[in-house]
Amino acid sequence: MYAMGIFSRLGTLIKSNINDLITKAEDPEKMLTQVLLEMQQQLVEAKKAVAVAIADEKKLQKQYTSETDKAKEWERKAMVAVRAGDDNLARQALGRKQEHETIATQFQQQWIAQKQAVEKLKDALRLLNNKIEEAKRKKNILIARKKRAEAQQQIANTMQGLGDTSAFDTFDRMAERIQLMEAEAEAGAELAGELSGDTLESKFHALEAGGGGEDDALSELKAKMGLLEAPKGGDAKQLGAGTTPAKDDKSGAASSVGAADLGGLTAEDLKELEDLDLSELDKKA
Repeated sequence: MYAMGIFSRLGTLIKSNINDLITKAEDPEKMLTQVLLEMQQQLVEAKKAVAVAIADEKKLQKQYTSETDKAKEWERKAMVAVRAGDDNLARQALGRKQEHETIATQFQQQWIAQKQAVEKLKDALRLLNNKIEEAKRKKNILIARKKRAEAQQQIANTMQGLGDTSAFDTFDRMAERIQLMEAEAEAGAELAGELSGDTLESKFHALEAGGGGEDDALSELKAKMGLLEAPKGGDAKQLGAGTTPAKDDKSGAASSVGAADLGGLTAEDLKELEDLDLSELDKKA
């Protein structure tokens, strides 16, 4: 008994695993397509069955009509016999009429029952057809949901992969390698220039091309402000010698030195020159 219990549980476990594998292996889109195909086949078979039932109904209706017509015909013959004064023949004709009426009544009952069955079959067929159309719409919706879920799952897997730092580490490592390659390329170019003498020549080219631009702008600015530098060295001595007055006449010295001769000095600069003893400059000269 214990061994049988083990085998029973083992069999249940195996069936469960098999069902789980089948469920995982099922493709929803393929399964829905297969189910719809089977439903379409069932609809075709149902239409055939309804067609047979309708044919039986029509047949019963024709038989009922035929027996009714025969009963009417024997009734007409019985009237002919009565008009001819042959009551015995009229009774026989009426007997045949009764037989056909009885058969007609039976066919009528079967025809009515068959007609009701056909109406039920038609209703069931319409219901089945509506179910299939609804299943088609649901199939399209479910397939769209499946594809959307697959897209979301793919995005989630991609985002999960991006969350792994190894990808970003690879980017950083490649960036460092590229920087190293760039540095090596710049070093190689600089070394090649030094060996060929191009570096010095390029420096002079750069100096000649853009070196004087800032100096020219600075000179223009100083000229605009009236702050150009006064002559230096020998020019300063000649300026002092040419404008030196008598030792005791400081005011005359100041008056003989004009703003135009001193490179556009300001009033404060002229005041400082008035306070200076230019005779000391003459002695040194």
